[in-house]
Formats: sequence, C-alpha cells, structure tokens
Amino acid sequence: MNRIARVSFPSSPTTRTNATLNRMSATLPINPNDAARRRAESTRFVKDAVRAEGFDDVGIAPATPGLGLELLKSWVADGRHCDMTYMVDHLEARGDPNRVLEGVMSVVVVALNYKSHDPTSADRGEVQISRYAWGRDYHDVIRSKLNAVAVRLQPLFPSERFRGVVDSAPFMERDYARLAGLGWFGKNTLLLNRKLGSFFFLGALLSTADLEPDVPFEADHCGSCRKCLDACPTQAFDGPYQLDPRRCISYLTIEHRGAIANDLSPRMGEWVFGCDVCQDVCPWNRKAPRTNIAEFRPAPDLDPIPLATILDMDDAEFRRRFRGTPLFRAKRRRLVRNALIAVVNQGLLELKPSVESLAEDDDDLIRQTAQWAIDRLSGDQSNELH
Repeated sequence: MNRIARVSFPSSPTTRTNATLNRMSATLPINPNDAARRRAESTRFVKDAVRAEGFDDVGIAPATPGLGLELLKSWVADGRHCDMTYMVDHLEARGDPNRVLEGVMSVVVVALNYKSHDPTSADRGEVQISRYAWGRDYHDVIRSKLNAVAVRLQPLFPSERFRGVVDSAPFMERDYARLAGLGWFGKNTLLLNRKLGSFFFLGALLSTADLEPDVPFEADHCGSCRKCLDACPTQAFDGPYQLDPRRCISYLTIEHRGAIANDLSPRMGEWVFGCDVCQDVCPWNRKAPRTNIAEFRPAPDLDPIPLATILDMDDAEFRRRFRGTPLFRAKRRRLVRNALIAVVNQGLLELKPSVESLAEDDDDLIRQTAQWAIDRLSGDQSNELH
C-alpha cells in the first residue's frame, strides 16, 4: 500500500470522456503512418479514462522485466518474508510482467487516496486500526474501478488486451509506480508522492498497447529527515529504506500467525490491525488531501472499536461485522490475539472476565494468549509468549 497533476473536468468526467472517445474513434484511423501522434493521443485518452474513474494519480511505465527482483530475492533469502509465504510463491514470475499478461507493453499505474479524516484517539478500553482498514476492502474498490477503465478503453483498442491487478498477481506495483513517475521510496520503504503523501493505494492496468511512458521519479525528497525511523514503536527499521517486517506492528498484527513475543507485545500499544505511526509523523502527509471515495470512510463502529467488542465476539459475529473490510484478513483468531495484548498494555482489569472466558476458547492461539494475559493482569511475569 500507496504510492501529479490532476485533470479538472468542467463537465462530468463521464460525459467528457465519452465525448473524447467519440472524437478519438473518428480521428485515430486517419494518418495511419503518424505513429507518434497516435501513440500520444492514445496515451492521453488512457490517462483521462483513469482519472474519470476517480483515481488521484496515474503514470505509465514500460513493462520492463526484472524490476526490483534481485532486491526481493535478497530480502527473501534473509528470511524477512516470515509467514508471508505468498512472497516466495511464483518468485521468478514477480520479475516478469509477461507472466501476468502475455505480450504486455505498458503498465498504467494508478493511485487512489484513502485518507478520509484524522483518526479518533484511542481512549482507555478502545483499540487502534490502520486508516486503510476503516472502510470497504480496497481490493474490491480498486478492482472495480480498473475494470471500468478497461471497459472504457476496449472500444478504442479492439485488438489490445488489458488486465487490472491490485495485490492479486505476482507483480511489483511499487517499483513500477516509481518507474511511472508517481513518487520515490521513502525511508519507511513506502512510496511517497509530493501531493498525496503516502496514504494511498496502488493498482495497475497492464496492457498490450504501446503507450508513452512517463519519466521515472529519480529524486529523493526525504532529505535528512528520519522522523519515521525514530517514531517506530518496535524499532523495525534497520536503517533508512530497510524495514524488518519481523518487528513491524503491521506485520505482527495482520500476517504473523503465531504468538507475539514478549519483547514486542508491550510496544504494540492499542494497535490490533496495522499501524500508521511512520506515516502519521511523515511531513509529506501533513497537507495530504482528503479522499473523495465514500467506500473508504469509516463505518461508525470501526473508529474506534471497544476492546470488549472484539473479545466477546464469536466466529459468526466476526464474519458478520468485518466481512468486506480489510480486517477480515486477520481472521478472528489474530484479531482476538491482538486485542488480548492491548488489554494487557492498557492494564484493563475490568475486562479480566472476558479474558478468562477466552482461556477456554476452541482456538489454541487464543487460549495461549488469553492465559498469558490472565497471568500478566495478575502480576505474573513468568509466562512468556514465543
């Protein structure tokens, strides 16, 4: 997840884009030998179609193979993928966009802002979840928009193929975003954009059409700033541009499948799904705009969430409440595990009855963490999670 100029439509985007489509359909067959003009016109229309679907930024990159692959291989060899086995699956395919769309020539990278509003401060007995998880699952939102863009483009490119991807294929979105001119890699490893900051999602529309690429973003606008590195509660950064996921709260709360070690759990605070600390302190996010996407605005019961609500829900209630949101990815067992750690971190003795009931849960991870929490709330420090 994220990572310049926008087109302003005086009339509605759909009307303007359809009018453009009609003009383009009439003019493209003219001057068939004028390949450069046709290519430029096709590229402009592609970008207009993307913006008409509500994306905040768009750039085009050539389908260069091998982008970021050696760094990824080194990262995997060092064991930093941990429980993220999907990073290893089809590793070689991640360096070849032809594995995603055969004959691909161009990668249209899109950015969609999800910064809805400032988070509500977690009071005693409440939890924190990452901004991106407040609303509807971004996979569904972006995939729908990319499919709509492809529908707009297909009549103009009847002999070409398109495929939209958003965390759904072995593809290096962040690397192609930089190649497409959307931003630079920040010291917290996220893509940073001068206008959007880092609170945005990335997606891509791969195409066999030959489009004009944008100029790669070569500058680094982080300078001497290291706010993101210094603010990390778990000291997950080995240095600038070097994140160790094994200590990252986002990884621990979402991807990690087992118990969370004792040296890390106290530093998680109230976070039960993801973490925004390194983004919240980033100067580039101070003036980042608000999103216009209604699906990313938080439901009233998601910002914030009472800890007791998570502790007391069974599997059926978890599915009812969180299906269709990013929190569904953590499943009940991990969300409850994280909530139990937050109970200990806040010293919530009043929730001890709920914690004690979870010590009899059917899930072994929940039982283990609940017993650890009971001991901690009772002053026993000897029980350690591993």
